[in-house]
Amino acid sequence: MAKGGHARSGPAPDPNALRRDRDRGEWLDLPAAGRQGETPVWPLPDQLAGELGLWEAEWRRPQAVAWERNGQQLEVALFVRALVVSEGPKATAADRNVVQRKMSDLGVTVPGLRANRWRIVDETAAPKAPRPASPRSSARARLKVVKDGGT
Repeated sequence: MAKGGHARSGPAPDPNALRRDRDRGEWLDLPAAGRQGETPVWPLPDQLAGELGLWEAEWRRPQAVAWERNGQQLEVALFVRALVVSEGPKATAADRNVVQRKMSDLGVTVPGLRANRWRIVDETAAPKAPRPASPRSSARARLKVVKDGGT
Protein backbone atom coordinates (compact mmCIF):
# COMPACT_ATOMS: atom_id res chain seq x y z
CA MET A 1 0.00 0.00 0.00
CA ALA A 2 1.20 3.50 -0.73
CA LYS A 3 2.57 5.55 2.13
CA GLY A 4 -0.27 7.41 3.80
CA GLY A 5 -2.76 4.61 3.24
CA HIS A 6 -4.47 6.01 0.14
CA ALA A 7 -3.82 5.43 -3.54
CA ARG A 8 -3.62 9.18 -4.18
CA SER A 9 -1.81 10.24 -1.02
CA GLY A 10 0.84 12.90 -1.25
CA PRO A 11 0.91 16.07 -3.29
CA ALA A 12 -0.68 16.06 -6.72
CA PRO A 13 1.69 16.13 -9.71
CA ASP A 14 2.63 19.61 -10.84
CA PRO A 15 3.53 20.12 -14.52
CA ASN A 16 5.55 23.20 -13.58
CA ALA A 17 7.71 21.51 -10.96
CA LEU A 18 11.45 21.81 -11.42
CA ARG A 19 12.03 18.17 -12.32
CA ARG A 20 8.95 17.55 -14.50
CA ASP A 21 11.00 17.55 -17.69
CA ARG A 22 11.58 13.84 -17.09
CA ASP A 23 7.86 12.99 -17.37
CA ARG A 24 6.62 15.78 -19.64
CA GLY A 25 5.25 13.18 -22.07
CA GLU A 26 2.86 11.85 -19.43
CA TRP A 27 0.77 15.06 -19.40
CA LEU A 28 -2.15 15.38 -21.81
CA ASP A 29 -2.94 18.88 -23.10
CA LEU A 30 -6.68 19.48 -23.49
CA PRO A 31 -8.04 22.28 -25.69
CA ALA A 32 -9.49 25.19 -23.72
CA ALA A 33 -12.21 25.50 -26.38
CA GLY A 34 -13.54 22.11 -25.27
CA ARG A 35 -14.50 19.00 -27.18
CA GLN A 36 -15.96 19.53 -30.63
CA GLY A 37 -18.37 17.22 -32.42
CA GLU A 38 -21.53 15.30 -31.73
CA THR A 39 -22.52 14.36 -28.20
CA PRO A 40 -22.28 10.60 -27.61
CA VAL A 41 -25.47 8.59 -27.26
CA TRP A 42 -26.78 8.35 -23.68
CA PRO A 43 -25.55 4.91 -22.51
CA LEU A 44 -28.03 4.19 -19.70
CA PRO A 45 -31.38 2.49 -20.41
CA ASP A 46 -33.49 5.26 -18.87
CA GLN A 47 -33.14 8.98 -18.37
CA LEU A 48 -34.10 11.25 -15.48
CA ALA A 49 -35.40 14.79 -15.98
CA GLY A 50 -32.54 17.20 -16.50
CA GLU A 51 -29.95 14.58 -17.47
CA LEU A 52 -29.94 15.27 -21.21
CA GLY A 53 -28.98 18.94 -20.83
CA LEU A 54 -26.21 18.12 -18.35
CA TRP A 55 -24.99 15.25 -20.57
CA GLU A 56 -24.63 17.59 -23.54
CA ALA A 57 -22.90 20.28 -21.45
CA GLU A 58 -20.40 17.82 -19.97
CA TRP A 59 -19.36 16.64 -23.45
CA ARG A 60 -18.38 20.21 -24.38
CA ARG A 61 -15.79 20.40 -21.57
CA PRO A 62 -12.07 20.17 -22.41
CA GLN A 63 -11.91 17.00 -20.28
CA ALA A 64 -14.35 15.32 -22.67
CA VAL A 65 -11.50 14.95 -25.17
CA ALA A 66 -9.80 12.58 -22.71
CA TRP A 67 -13.08 10.88 -21.76
CA GLU A 68 -13.76 10.09 -25.39
CA ARG A 69 -10.22 8.82 -25.89
CA ASN A 70 -10.58 6.59 -22.80
CA GLY A 71 -14.10 5.37 -23.65
CA GLN A 72 -15.59 6.81 -20.45
CA GLN A 73 -19.15 7.40 -21.66
CA LEU A 74 -20.61 5.21 -18.92
CA GLU A 75 -18.58 6.93 -16.18
CA VAL A 76 -19.72 10.35 -17.39
CA ALA A 77 -23.34 9.18 -17.54
CA LEU A 78 -23.13 7.89 -13.97
CA PHE A 79 -21.65 11.25 -12.91
CA VAL A 80 -24.53 13.10 -14.61
CA ARG A 81 -27.03 10.77 -12.89
CA ALA A 82 -25.37 11.31 -9.50
CA LEU A 83 -25.37 15.08 -10.03
CA VAL A 84 -29.10 15.15 -10.83
CA VAL A 85 -29.88 12.96 -7.80
CA SER A 86 -27.69 15.11 -5.52
CA GLU A 87 -29.65 18.22 -6.53
CA GLY A 88 -32.98 16.61 -5.67
CA PRO A 89 -35.03 17.36 -2.55
CA LYS A 90 -34.26 13.97 -0.98
CA ALA A 91 -30.51 14.11 -1.60
CA THR A 92 -28.24 13.00 1.21
CA ALA A 93 -24.69 13.94 2.14
CA ALA A 94 -23.61 10.60 0.68
CA ASP A 95 -25.16 11.58 -2.68
CA ARG A 96 -23.16 14.79 -2.68
CA ASN A 97 -19.96 12.96 -1.71
CA VAL A 98 -20.38 10.64 -4.69
CA VAL A 99 -20.60 13.67 -6.98
CA GLN A 100 -17.45 15.17 -5.49
CA ARG A 101 -15.52 11.89 -5.93
CA LYS A 102 -16.70 11.50 -9.51
CA MET A 103 -15.76 15.11 -10.31
CA SER A 104 -12.25 14.42 -9.12
CA ASP A 105 -11.99 11.08 -10.95
CA LEU A 106 -13.17 12.66 -14.21
CA GLY A 107 -10.76 15.60 -13.88
CA VAL A 108 -13.49 18.20 -13.47
CA THR A 109 -11.78 19.69 -10.39
CA VAL A 110 -8.29 21.23 -10.40
CA PRO A 111 -6.88 18.45 -8.19
CA GLY A 112 -8.56 15.94 -10.49
CA LEU A 113 -6.88 17.48 -13.52
CA ARG A 114 -3.50 17.18 -11.83
CA ALA A 115 -4.12 13.62 -10.64
CA ASN A 116 -5.01 12.61 -14.21
CA ARG A 117 -2.02 14.59 -15.52
CA TRP A 118 -4.20 16.73 -17.77
CA ARG A 119 -3.65 20.40 -18.61
CA ILE A 120 -6.13 22.74 -20.23
CA VAL A 121 -4.25 24.86 -22.75
CA ASP A 122 -5.36 27.75 -24.91
CA GLU A 123 -4.02 27.03 -28.40
CA THR A 124 -4.92 30.53 -29.59
CA ALA A 125 -2.68 32.22 -26.99
CA ALA A 126 0.80 33.26 -28.01
CA PRO A 127 3.38 30.73 -26.85
CA LYS A 128 5.43 31.75 -23.85
CA ALA A 129 8.98 32.75 -24.59
CA PRO A 130 11.44 30.38 -22.95
CA ARG A 131 13.25 31.78 -19.97
CA PRO A 132 16.88 32.54 -20.68
CA ALA A 133 19.23 30.16 -18.97
CA SER A 134 20.96 31.73 -16.02
CA PRO A 135 24.71 31.46 -16.12
CA ARG A 136 26.04 28.91 -13.72
CA SER A 137 28.45 30.31 -11.20
CA SER A 138 30.17 28.90 -8.22
CA ALA A 139 28.76 29.27 -4.76
CA ARG A 140 31.77 31.41 -3.86
CA ALA A 141 31.00 33.84 -6.70
CA ARG A 142 27.39 34.21 -5.53
CA LEU A 143 28.41 35.28 -2.03
CA LYS A 144 28.48 39.00 -1.30
CA VAL A 145 30.88 40.70 1.03
CA VAL A 146 28.99 42.56 3.72
CA LYS A 147 30.96 45.24 5.51
CA ASP A 148 30.31 45.93 9.11
CA GLY A 149 28.71 49.35 9.56
CA GLY A 150 31.44 50.78 11.78
CA THR A 151 31.74 48.42 14.66
